[in-house]
Amino acid sequence: MLEYPQIDPIAVALGPLKVHWYGLMYVVGFVGAWWLGRRRAARVGLTADDIGDLLFYGALGVVLGGRLGYVLFYGFERLASDPLWIFQVWDGGMSFHGGLLGVLIAAALFARKHRLAFFQLTDFIAPLVPIGLGAGRIGNFINAELPGRVSDVPWAMVFPGGTQPRHPSSLYEFALEGVVLFTVLWLVSHQPRRRGMISGLFLLLYALFRFGVEFVRQPDPQLGFIAFGWLTMGQLLTVPMALAGIALMLWSRRQPVDGAATPQPA
Repeated sequence: MLEYPQIDPIAVALGPLKVHWYGLMYVVGFVGAWWLGRRRAARVGLTADDIGDLLFYGALGVVLGGRLGYVLFYGFERLASDPLWIFQVWDGGMSFHGGLLGVLIAAALFARKHRLAFFQLTDFIAPLVPIGLGAGRIGNFINAELPGRVSDVPWAMVFPGGTQPRHPSSLYEFALEGVVLFTVLWLVSHQPRRRGMISGLFLLLYALFRFGVEFVRQPDPQLGFIAFGWLTMGQLLTVPMALAGIALMLWSRRQPVDGAATPQPA
């Protein structure tokens, strides 16, 4: 059994001003996506300055979609009894699936503004997303959020407030949704491929990774298992993602090939 590292969730405290590690992880995700996006902007006919505009659209999609998705998917009963709770972002969480829908809407608006094909843009965005996903999972771990199920594996940890060793499921998600997903999409994006294939691959791989990790992640306490005694809300929401990913990859076989341009200096 490993000892859980006692990390103060507050990274910096200056009087009443407190900067939390979780918030900094969002900054890491956005800055990383901005930096890599600027280097690759020419691939889709954008300028480096356009990437700042894209990041603004994406940030709105992540925050608004993520919060709305959380209250609808994981806290609808509380929302029904207290509608103002949706604005209490400090009391509750963010949903990846809601954030994804928000980003897709933002991408559609941005693509229309800049006269880009929608899947041409999402193929460009997909390799940038795992940076934020991985950083967010590190933030979850620092906050002792998303503890795994009780386990006796050698790397299990006793999380704050608990007495039994558990899987560090947020670190599993960091490795899969962050490191592995980024590596695969980054390598594929440097090869000629058909439009929509990277977007489909992102959906499929994330769905598979998330579905698998949910078997060792503690289900949300307000929901528990929602079917068959083992299916969680996280797993249920990944099913349409996987199907959409497969369909998109099949559809992409009839689309034009997008070449891999040489990255441009920032």
